[in-house]
Amino acid sequence: MAKEVVKRIKLQLEAGKATPAPPVGTVLGPAGVNLQDFCSKFNDATRDKMGDVVPCEISIYDDRSFDFVLKTPPAAFLIKKAAKLQKASSKGANEIVATISKEDLRKIAETKLPDLNAYDIDSAMKIIEGTARNMGVAIKGVNDAELAEQAAEAKAEEIERAKRDAELAEMEAEAKEESNASEVEVIGSKDNEETEEN
Repeated sequence: MAKEVVKRIKLQLEAGKATPAPPVGTVLGPAGVNLQDFCSKFNDATRDKMGDVVPCEISIYDDRSFDFVLKTPPAAFLIKKAAKLQKASSKGANEIVATISKEDLRKIAETKLPDLNAYDIDSAMKIIEGTARNMGVAIKGVNDAELAEQAAEAKAEEIERAKRDAELAEMEAEAKEESNASEVEVIGSKDNEETEEN
């Protein structure tokens, strides 16, 4: 009789460096999995991918045994690795932080193809290109000129917005000063009325 899967867990771990400490311990501990056993099996299976982040899908059975399937590293990780980036752009396509070659794009697409919703390498390249664009990474000869133009427009818009914000802050400060001045006048006129009555 086949074992029944009671839980499926997805984790992203650094290849060859899984330990029973968090996140592994906190996720798999409550499920009753032997942490040391999982870590040693995962590390052996990913030893050849050292330095990569490897997603894995763990199936836990009713007798607390487990199986896991390794997936390809996340596209964002592969793009950052190819572009030698620590961090992607916080402004998406409006700020170019790096450029990769079309050859790099093809290699990433070939690596990710088994896990992508694509039937051929060209479709996979388009998916990876979109991910790169959202990270602020341009592809030389594909969309670098278009993204550079978009980034320039966004920069000009940002400068314009900063100018408008400064003008607005100045107007608010002036309005505040005027309201403070009128309060002082009101207080002053009240004092004058009292002295006239006396």
